[in-house]
Amino acid sequence: MVDDREQARELEVASWMTSRAERMIETSCARVFLAGDTAWKVKRPVDFGFLDYSTVDRRQWALERELAFNRAAAPDIYRRVGALTRTSSGGLELDGPGERVEAVLEMRRFDDSAVLAERPWAVDGDLADELGRAAARSHRDAAIHLAGVGGGGMVFTIGSNAGLLADLAPRLGRAPVERLISRTAAALEVARPLLARRRAEGFVRRCHGDLHLGNILLENGRPVFFDCIEFNDELSEIDVLYDLAFLLMDLDFRRRRDAAVRVLSAWLDEAARDFPDSLREGVAALPLMLSVRAAVRCHVKAHGGDDAAARAYLAAALEHLDPAAPRLVAVGGLSGSGKSTFARLVAPGLGASPGAVVLRTDEIRKRLWGVDPLRPLPPEAYGAAFGARVYERMFREAGQLLAAGRAVVLDAVFLREAERDAAGALAARARVPFQGVWLEARAEVLRARVAGRTGDASDADIAVLDNQLTHDPGEIGWRRIESDAGLEAAAEAIVTGLKA
Repeated sequence: MVDDREQARELEVASWMTSRAERMIETSCARVFLAGDTAWKVKRPVDFGFLDYSTVDRRQWALERELAFNRAAAPDIYRRVGALTRTSSGGLELDGPGERVEAVLEMRRFDDSAVLAERPWAVDGDLADELGRAAARSHRDAAIHLAGVGGGGMVFTIGSNAGLLADLAPRLGRAPVERLISRTAAALEVARPLLARRRAEGFVRRCHGDLHLGNILLENGRPVFFDCIEFNDELSEIDVLYDLAFLLMDLDFRRRRDAAVRVLSAWLDEAARDFPDSLREGVAALPLMLSVRAAVRCHVKAHGGDDAAARAYLAAALEHLDPAAPRLVAVGGLSGSGKSTFARLVAPGLGASPGAVVLRTDEIRKRLWGVDPLRPLPPEAYGAAFGARVYERMFREAGQLLAAGRAVVLDAVFLREAERDAAGALAARARVPFQGVWLEARAEVLRARVAGRTGDASDADIAVLDNQLTHDPGEIGWRRIESDAGLEAAAEAIVTGLKA
């Protein structure tokens, strides 16, 4: 409970800050006052159980943690924690010598329209890739938490969701709410051993905790994560994949599954540089994680009075718990034939949300060589021995993902029959549907595409392409597609055929 004195203090502070601000932004637990190039954040005196800002000391504690935690990702946004103090005449002033009345967080003001929730259409391929890699780097640098039970914060959230949703059942529909609660509990029991292993292997870390599009800013062409959870360690000391799941769910819900699956593919490639090889095993729990994140948004929207959105999130949460079966697609062809474009077109329509993970030999080669995806490699990195190692790694990772229930698209040249046969054999071992696709285009089209390529993991140039053109690929039993024209219709046909 919040006493009357705290409520009176809130009104006084809000009145004083409003009189000096151009605009105020209000949420259920904070107010932000915008003035010039500065934003002042004040926590509201509320107690929601999982969040307690009921006293000045608790709000001071929360703001100091917010400053410390967010400086890692956004050091130039979060400036300092100050105080509103009592003047000798009984009024308020900032950082005066008198009694502290309220704690305030000073931040650099930024353009509201640059927040990705305001422009989800702006998450193009390059930005989606960088979002996934930036999240993976933040997870790599985060503190590990080995203590506690498997699932940790997600288990806490599942319990909290159940209680909150049960109270909302008369408004949202008793049958779907009860179905979601029971199916979530069943999915958690299945996932518990996996979640426990992941904690023991170091996948539970201090994460952002609230990583959706509303807390990602695009500045100078790069994503900036801000406003992480500071008020409850159970909500931020979580599995790194569960942290990423909020962003994936948010993009998927906004009909940007294409961006979401590219985020996931990039995150897995980047995380594989630092995390144990069991990294990919965790995607078996991703449908549950996505469902839990959607359920959180369901009750948040309902408590905000938007029952239509709440029902949509409720439906999404249930849908995530019924994932489509995995399948394997391999896309081959000479450099410039459009393999990566085609792979990214088919990926969102395959398997469980948000789609199939794309494994590119170009990216795996850079990872195994120990360089960034866009850094060129020396000629020896493209020798036969290292090339065999790259394909071996791709097939191994694909097998792990398929075993975890995730669809996969392989993006490689596949110039040798043995490589194409290995892809089909992998699908047979995993007992999943398989489709091989061979893209073709006229030599002059291939050369023009390769010559114009920039900002991509592929190092192939005209000399590489000319060398490929001299090789006989042997019998190609895969579906052959002319890529001179657009690939959208062909990609849609492949997805439809695999779903039939």
